[in-house]
Amino acid sequence: MRAHLVQLDIVWEDKAKNHDRVADMLDKADVARGDFVLLPEMFDTGFSFNVERTNDKAGATLTFLLELADDLGVTVQGGRTVAACHQCMASNVMTTVEPGQKVLCEFTKIHPFSLGGEQEKFAGGDEVMTYQLRGANGRDRGDGRDDGRTFGESFTVAPAICYDLRFPELFRKGLRLGAELFAVGACWPSVRQAHWRALLIARAIENQAYVLGVNRVGSDPDTTEKPGLKYGGGSIVVSPKGEIIGELGDQPSVLSVAIDPKEVKRWRDVFPAWKDGRL
Repeated sequence: MRAHLVQLDIVWEDKAKNHDRVADMLDKADVARGDFVLLPEMFDTGFSFNVERTNDKAGATLTFLLELADDLGVTVQGGRTVAACHQCMASNVMTTVEPGQKVLCEFTKIHPFSLGGEQEKFAGGDEVMTYQLRGANGRDRGDGRDDGRTFGESFTVAPAICYDLRFPELFRKGLRLGAELFAVGACWPSVRQAHWRALLIARAIENQAYVLGVNRVGSDPDTTEKPGLKYGGGSIVVSPKGEIIGELGDQPSVLSVAIDPKEVKRWRDVFPAWKDGRL
């Protein structure tokens, strides 16, 4: 299967425009049934703490993700803000869906970015999760939907969000849950761009797994809550050996690369370092 990392310039707090941008970018990409689409953290609004405006309580972004999965016949992982009520702490969530209006996983960011004040509006999650990413073979009904799909290659995927990347114990727990691929969505500031790249490569090497990291480009406006941040993109796919399979610069683009679960097994069989973990 192929993975498609959508590195977009997010329009501040405008879900409809961001949905349109994602759809337009994927229309120009070579997306096939059974592929995987990865979107950034809070791709629908930007890294906003204005929960009253960004909360997806009405489900507009969830509906968009479900329709995108159905229209393209793909699995989609993308970030959104979820809060049960206006007085509740919000959750920074990565939602994963597959065709057939099926939600596979709702992962809450475990480590809110305290230096930026995220913990004041967002409660951290407490569970590392995995889901099955299943590539599709078989007949195509002709309209991009999933009738008659048969499943071939499959990955166990652990999602993560932005600042989570700095905490290797999260990834090690994902490995123990069977993760063969880590899918990271982020709004990672350009001032720490070197850390983004180095940490993604390290997570792949130490866990002998694919690591996919999608970041946004552009900038946020200045608000009363925080100064606007600039984002340098640098979305990347790293192999289980730590090799760079594909990488973007600082412009909006879709990074499309082939990924193969058999490569994870081959490398872990040849060099089973992960088995020697003791702590």
